[in-house]
Amino acid sequence: MATLLYSATMSLDGFIAGPDGDMSWLTEHLGPNPDVDGLVGDIGALLVGNRTFRGDDPNRGTPQEGAFGGVWSGPQFVLTHDLPAAPVPGVTFVTDLGAAVEAATAAAGDKYVNVLGADVAAQCLDAGLLDEILVCVAPVMLGDGVRLFSRPGGDRVRLERISLTHVPHATNIRMRVVR
Repeated sequence: MATLLYSATMSLDGFIAGPDGDMSWLTEHLGPNPDVDGLVGDIGALLVGNRTFRGDDPNRGTPQEGAFGGVWSGPQFVLTHDLPAAPVPGVTFVTDLGAAVEAATAAAGDKYVNVLGADVAAQCLDAGLLDEILVCVAPVMLGDGVRLFSRPGGDRVRLERISLTHVPHATNIRMRVVR
């Protein structure tokens, strides 16, 4: 059975994107990362939020455009209420979280479903579906933008650290969601 993993690179002050979804800050913090590089082959499908899918790719227009610097390819499931008029090759648009997770886990088999996007990750967490979180903390503070996780009024989410590693441009923290 597939494992749902939320992965993101985050600034030290907790943002995965700058104001208006700006991802240009990320380019100087990308590079070889054995934890991430080793994970790519274990991902069977992506579950992507609509803002992330339609958003800013720091590698747009380069050979590194796309998930994981353009290295990963496979089925993508985009959770959205705004279905596109024309199909997008390799992408399935789904309007219901349960149906999206079911389709992504079926496509992933015994590999990971990599969740991309703060909102869809929070929805998976709220539904008790998220299994793990991998955060690569970049040595920068953005001051504003899209938070890794936000819950108005607060609510504790218990996590268990699986691993902690680092490379010059990031500290990698991998956690298991405690249920």
